[in-house]
Amino acid sequence: MINTRKCIDRRTLLRGAGVAFGLPLLDAMIPASTALEKTAAAKSNLRRLGYIYMPMGMNPAQWTPQGDSLDNLPSSLEPLAEVRDKVAVITGMELKNAYPGSHATSNSAFLSAATARRTESSDYYLGTTVDQIAARRIGQATPLPSLELAMDLLENVGQCDNGYACVYQNYLSWSSPTTPLPAEAHPRIVFESLFGEGGTPEDRREALRRRASLLDSVTSEMQRFKLQLGSDDRNKVDDYFESIREIERRIQKAEASVDDNPLPDLDRPTGVPAAYADHARLMFDLQVLAFQGDMTRVISFQLAREASTRTYPEIGVPEPHHPVTHHGNNPDKLAKIAKINRFHVSLFAEFLQKMASTKEGNGTLLDHSLYMYGSGMGDSDAHDHTDLPIIVAGGAAGRMQGGRHLTYKKGTPLSNLHLTLLNKVGIEMNSFADSNGTVDELFEPLNV
Repeated sequence: MINTRKCIDRRTLLRGAGVAFGLPLLDAMIPASTALEKTAAAKSNLRRLGYIYMPMGMNPAQWTPQGDSLDNLPSSLEPLAEVRDKVAVITGMELKNAYPGSHATSNSAFLSAATARRTESSDYYLGTTVDQIAARRIGQATPLPSLELAMDLLENVGQCDNGYACVYQNYLSWSSPTTPLPAEAHPRIVFESLFGEGGTPEDRREALRRRASLLDSVTSEMQRFKLQLGSDDRNKVDDYFESIREIERRIQKAEASVDDNPLPDLDRPTGVPAAYADHARLMFDLQVLAFQGDMTRVISFQLAREASTRTYPEIGVPEPHHPVTHHGNNPDKLAKIAKINRFHVSLFAEFLQKMASTKEGNGTLLDHSLYMYGSGMGDSDAHDHTDLPIIVAGGAAGRMQGGRHLTYKKGTPLSNLHLTLLNKVGIEMNSFADSNGTVDELFEPLNV
């Protein structure tokens, strides 16, 4: 017997007063003319790309795995232990176009693999970044073609590094060689950009003040919608909206803690958690929601800017990050670099675990996504752009094999990896920037 059930449109939005919520992938969104078709449709191909930038390189002794497996992770990568089968560590890659070596070009070349025009003025010129190439192809079916995130709330202006305009350090994503895309660091504004509808940020904040919760305005529509669903799908919808509500509660708690603080706080807008880790976790959780609700399929996230003077006393590094990276082979400074690397990786690992525990189709959100994590600088003391620290995560739907350390010939262009990831999400290109090949070894067929 042929099942003629009409499936629900994947782009269905639940709308309320000034808000619109996307939905996770539900069984009811999968055509069910036959059981075989349903199974095939559930096996989504890779369809999301994420990029995470960590500044100022790493301590290679505590980063680089020994051998070709991840069985014995070095100190900075130990937080990946629970998800090691979902990640691959790649060494030997280079950003040739980032030379003559600077913080500005480390950041600007990471996603563009392009040479930044040396200027201290507004005649900057770089190249279209790989995330924006992806956004043009896989981001047009979603409310936001791409989402640009950061952790730093203030931007420097003018000349920042060795004759380069600050724009090269401030912006990770460029939609054209002359158009850098600003990244948002305020969780409330990101939340509103995902779920708000129209108006200026001030208008949306005022609308939020008139409501106890964004979800309250769609509750009745959500209950009607759930009547169309089976029990499994109802549970998925409930879990998704509870995740949204929990993030909203955390943002409101952060706002309240700032409002109750009698000391002036000129650098941190209301709603940003005081602790770096809490702020980062919120930004990562927003990425989970953005992907789960199909609000966007392309994300870039800057964990900190190059030459950052952020301190990390919570992990025993009270000194500013940038001066520590000029280590001169000082063991104490190298140990502190490794601690910062480990701290950043631990937050990424938590995020991967959450993605891996979020069901989608016959797999997980992580299975249907690819994330590249890394830096445009290798040895920060030398301002070197070779032997870059790179991690690729996810991709089971694309047959990526995790648990491996892949070592490439020194000088292999990072653009080879960029090209490979584009191809894997269905964007067929013959070259990108200075690429001279691909890294298909990352996606060898799994042994059966």
